[in-house]
Amino acid sequence: MSELHYRAMLEADLDEVLSIETAAFSHPWTRGIFQDCVRSEYECWLLFSGNQQVGHTVLSAAGDESHLLNITIRPENQGFGLGAALLEFIIDRAKQRKAEVTFLEVRASNEAAARLYERFGFNEIGRRRNYYPAAGGREDALVMAYSLID
Repeated sequence: MSELHYRAMLEADLDEVLSIETAAFSHPWTRGIFQDCVRSEYECWLLFSGNQQVGHTVLSAAGDESHLLNITIRPENQGFGLGAALLEFIIDRAKQRKAEVTFLEVRASNEAAARLYERFGFNEIGRRRNYYPAAGGREDALVMAYSLID
């Protein structure tokens, strides 16, 4: 695997971001959602392996809380530790923003992601019923939290 590096997301990056997003998810974020996040000065970051964009993440931070809104790795690059690297990076960004806790929601069916979050130290604190659109209906979200206080 090539050297990893990160860069702030720009609106000019959204074609490739959307390409990765639609390859990874059955119900991907839209261009408008990403544009709003970039324009709102959320923590929007790209992950590169060498010069290939392999993932992206979006985090909002306000006061002493942060919310991991999106973390996506290109499907063919999953399973190589890139999700963990991107998660560690964005959690460091939350700490720099003085957040004391990070929250996230993950599809109940996304067991690989939930295991990654648990290994990192996130704890399930609740469930949002019928939160996500899914094929043939709706799907629950697991609500997870991670304390950033040492």
